Amino acid sequence: SSDLEREAQLWITPDGSLRTEPIAGATTLVDRGWIVPGLVDAHCHVGLGPQGKVELAEAAAQAETDRDAGTLLIRDCGSPLDTTPLQRRPDLPVILRAGRHLARPKRYIPGVGLELDDPALLPDEVARQAKLGDGWVKLVGDWIDRGVGDLAPVWPDDVLAEAIAAAHAEGARVTAHVFGADALPGLIGAGIDCIEHGTGLTDDLIEQMAAQGTALVPTLINVANFPGIADSASKYPRYAGHMRELYAGAYRTVRRAAEAGVPIYAGTDAGGGVEHGRIADEVSALHQAGLTASAALGAASWAARDWLGRPAPTEGEPADLVVYPSDPRSDLTVLGTPELVVLRGRPMHN
Repeated sequence: SSDLEREAQLWITPDGSLRTEPIAGATTLVDRGWIVPGLVDAHCHVGLGPQGKVELAEAAAQAETDRDAGTLLIRDCGSPLDTTPLQRRPDLPVILRAGRHLARPKRYIPGVGLELDDPALLPDEVARQAKLGDGWVKLVGDWIDRGVGDLAPVWPDDVLAEAIAAAHAEGARVTAHVFGADALPGLIGAGIDCIEHGTGLTDDLIEQMAAQGTALVPTLINVANFPGIADSASKYPRYAGHMRELYAGAYRTVRRAAEAGVPIYAGTDAGGGVEHGRIADEVSALHQAGLTASAALGAASWAARDWLGRPAPTEGEPADLVVYPSDPRSDLTVLGTPELVVLRGRPMHN
């Protein structure tokens, strides 16, 4: 980050740890450049593709694509595939799993979420998913209700409060997919830890999030798909119009959230309508929405790492670093072409 910027020479030990003292006989990987803590994709779906669940080999290829783009830490925001075998591979990014999306029948993408017939089952299932994941549980907060012809909340407010309390009792945090405004008061009021997308946020809700410390992951490069979603939903004109309105206000919403002090982190929604390996595009979108270049980069690096409990590497810790030929804060486009990616002390891309 800006306040930690300094010139340094770094060495990597044979076990992959970072060291600031010279190591005899070391091989030079790069003799100059801008070193950034490994990038973070805070909303990514390893194991999910356009047609739903993918095979483990394809999921591994997705993670490799993210890694080669500099993403060395993934908060997997729900996947129909058990990706725990990938967590054991030293050549893949660290994956923090959120287990399965929790939804209701016909209220999410078919085959992707775990669908609960009775909303009252949510607290127990949240507690179960909290044990299966790595500190996060993912809810579907709203989705199109075909009877209404528009976005509508999926869960009653009292059930949400009980479910989020159940997750917290297990030491897990909760996040939710939310496009519109109607589901947000119940989720934020119940003490949810993070909102995904959040295109329906109002100024009052933004202020409440800031006061509570509730985070926002806007996934702006996926919000860019909203007009296409609207075009394909001609059967539901109210929903289509709503999606266009949400798209039109998305950048203003992120700017307001940043101004209010809401913690904002970079997530691509890769696998959920976006190709893997596009973290650089999301950082640029956050900057265009009003974050400073440093804040936008931090949202995909040091700040996101602190939020997820995986801070920037220091002496004696695994060397997860990305090196760029110039300062990315002066030109965020260089994020798309890392000169060197080092994962657990191993050079991955040069």
